[in-house]
Amino acid sequence: MADFPRTKIENLSVSRLVMGTNWWLGYSHTSAAKDQEILRTCTAERAADMIEIYLNAGVDTLLGPYPLPHLEKAIQMAQDRTGRKVIYLVTPSLDLGQDAKADDANRRTFEKCAALGAPVCMPHTSSTDALVDRRDRVIRDMDKYCRMIRQAGMIPGLSTHMPEVPVYADETGLDVATYIQLYNAVGFLMQIEVDWVHRMIWQCKKPVITIKPLAVNKVLPLVGLAFNWSTIRDCDMVCVGTSTPDEVRECIEISLSILERRSSQVELQKTRSKASVVPKT
Repeated sequence: MADFPRTKIENLSVSRLVMGTNWWLGYSHTSAAKDQEILRTCTAERAADMIEIYLNAGVDTLLGPYPLPHLEKAIQMAQDRTGRKVIYLVTPSLDLGQDAKADDANRRTFEKCAALGAPVCMPHTSSTDALVDRRDRVIRDMDKYCRMIRQAGMIPGLSTHMPEVPVYADETGLDVATYIQLYNAVGFLMQIEVDWVHRMIWQCKKPVITIKPLAVNKVLPLVGLAFNWSTIRDCDMVCVGTSTPDEVRECIEISLSILERRSSQVELQKTRSKASVVPKT
């Protein structure tokens, strides 16, 4: 299998399909019971099996928080097996206090992220969106945090659930190189209509990483991935969460089939009610 198509964040080459980590870390967006099931079953070894499949397909870019709990071990295991390196796009939470103590804490956080080898640092939506000023159309204090990220040797970006964030960052010339944005066919968690976010993505001055493409399994993988890949730009990326090795293989194959405009080779689910549409051999 050829390596997955790539794009760039500044001069950094990244895969256009990005590994999501919510389904490995216990963030199901479904229920507390589901979160606990994920935490119980997704061991470092199981996560490494999935990362290995991604890496062998040339999908080497991973989006996740700091710290990564057991995933640091999983990443290292998969890298050792494949000889390929994971590109870690890190989304730390910040101390939003307006004093020297908070600034020192954030500098230490950025330094720790850089020490993990993360080339791109994108303050998490919980921090970014708290700083958005809709009245003045600015993201307050983010210029300071971007300078800190650069000083730590990383490329700054922004993780957000608000469609205003890329707009305000572009308008004010904020020193960021990429954005994370909610985007899926059913508008799951999105704050405004899907067509408005679609237009905003196309107007962005920087590459966009779309998240929640399958709306937490509210749409079939073919539907969710087809919508995302066919309505974003060639420079943009899609981040998808998976919970089994077979799901990883399916997401890669479905994505490639859409980008290559061919029928996918994914085995379809079988039930008795579909027997009447199966071609006779």
